[in-house]
Amino acid sequence: MSTSPNDDPVSSIRNLGPATDAVYARAGITTATQLRDLGPDAAYARLLKSGARPHFIGFYAMVMGLQGRPWNDCNGDEKTALRMRFDAIKDGVTPDPLAGIEKILDEIGVIALK
Repeated sequence: MSTSPNDDPVSSIRNLGPATDAVYARAGITTATQLRDLGPDAAYARLLKSGARPHFIGFYAMVMGLQGRPWNDCNGDEKTALRMRFDAIKDGVTPDPLAGIEKILDEIGVIALK
């Protein structure tokens, strides 16, 4: 069975390693195509909503990777502008109350939704 380029994992994008696949999957993003289609800001908002902790370097590494650039290629005014985008995304997202361990506990019946 072969896979198509549309099935490439998120980690196939430059700057995103294998550990990012699980983080993005928790946000419902399982392929590089999905990430590209969402775009960096919407994708990062989904990560935060799913319970991922905000991390500026992670955000701009993903942005640079989607542009095919090394993570450390971001400097000066561009980095300042990305920081403003990151802060706006972070400030505009309320994490799902059942993200992380709470979601797992609810799924196995330890806690109930109110």
